[in-house]
Amino acid sequence: MQRLYDFIRRHPTGVDGFWALVLFGFSVVGAATTQEDTRADLPAVVVPITVLLCLVVALRRRMPEKMLLLAAAVGVAQLVLDAAPSAADLAMLVIIGTVAATGARWASRFALVGGLCAGPLSVLRWPTEVTGPLGNIALAVFQSVPFALAWVMGDSLRTRRAYFAQLEERAARLEKEREAQSKVAVAAERARIARELHDVVAHNVSVMVVQADGAAYVLDAAPDQAKNALETISSTGRQALAEMRRLLGVLRTGEHEEGGEYVPQPDVEQLGELIEECRSSGLPVDYRIEGTPRPLPSGVELTAYRIVQEALTNTRKHGGPNAGASVRLVYFDDGLGLLVEDDGKGAPHELYEEGGFDGQGHGLIGMRERVGMVGGTLDAGPRPGGGFRISALLPLKPAP
Repeated sequence: MQRLYDFIRRHPTGVDGFWALVLFGFSVVGAATTQEDTRADLPAVVVPITVLLCLVVALRRRMPEKMLLLAAAVGVAQLVLDAAPSAADLAMLVIIGTVAATGARWASRFALVGGLCAGPLSVLRWPTEVTGPLGNIALAVFQSVPFALAWVMGDSLRTRRAYFAQLEERAARLEKEREAQSKVAVAAERARIARELHDVVAHNVSVMVVQADGAAYVLDAAPDQAKNALETISSTGRQALAEMRRLLGVLRTGEHEEGGEYVPQPDVEQLGELIEECRSSGLPVDYRIEGTPRPLPSGVELTAYRIVQEALTNTRKHGGPNAGASVRLVYFDDGLGLLVEDDGKGAPHELYEEGGFDGQGHGLIGMRERVGMVGGTLDAGPRPGGGFRISALLPLKPAP
């Protein structure tokens, strides 16, 4: 059935041609069985009119305005040549409905006026003496009804198609706007991450400069201290290089104010302070650390801190009055694992996608950007038992 429907949609002219042949067959049969008109020239008049009206049906969708004018001309010819109505005149109903649905506005109005005039003109040309004047008037009104209905149905179809086209256009526009907003959010978050990583690198370089000055100062008097300072410079330099590689992958926008001071960004050691702050605001938080804590790259620690901060802030904002949360920090040999869960009603998933608590796009978009910066993975979504769950795995080495 679906194949037949698809075929009909792909070949509208062929389908119309089939119905034109059917109409021609009914018209020929009707003319052959009608013996009321015995004029010798009847076939010479009826056959061309029938053929032209069937042609109107066959080509109604390819050229509706031209076929409407052809149908009007054939109708006038019927009145002039005294060719009584036949089954082929159904083509006039068909073309009126077609033009009202797909034709130009002038053609639609012309079809409506012509259709309303067809009934009275037919009664005036071929009156019925049995019914009398009042009967002929009633018959004229009755014959005008099918033409009016055909036009109303076609115009309703035009309105319906215009409505659906408007809906499709609006949906496409909203999709483009949503994509644009997502791109803006990603760009803004990348700029923010770049600024933070810039601060991290600048802080590491500042540490290297301080250690180098100290090593130069105690090089002769305390070689051991100078050696420790050089080792610190070496490790800090490698870490700064790793952060710089990440920084080069992000668009850097905005500059620090002139004379601003570079400060280290938050790390996992400050998660305790963040969680205590959440507890003091009324949100119960269960905080656990598994594995052996050890220093991690600054970018990894900053990413972990921001993810926990974002997750707990959304829990406080949308979890409800009785919500509780748990934060699990797991030190692996090759990375850092994070698991943040809450048992509240949870924020809508669209909020995480379109922006976080500050409305600047720091929801899942920001989290994914941060995790992607360090080559990690992120999984976020509603929990089966209610609430929301965010888990992340941050490797110690950035992805190649």
